[in-house]
Amino acid sequence: MLQNIGLPGLMLILVVVLVLFGPSKLPELGRAVGRTLHEFKNSARELVGEGKEAPEHLEAPEKRVEKVNV
Repeated sequence: MLQNIGLPGLMLILVVVLVLFGPSKLPELGRAVGRTLHEFKNSARELVGEGKEAPEHLEAPEKRVEKVNV
């Protein structure tokens, strides 16, 4: 089935990507992949968080400002 590709396989994939897209497009491609993963991660958090509401004792307490007499 699915096996570990290892370092040689990873290097081969990177060389093929470099040849296909060229060195000038790689940073742009990396940013696009990063944005896509970030959006996917946020969407997954929203889906998981919709069904669960935090109990009152777990919610962040309000910051209290107390005056100190000097």
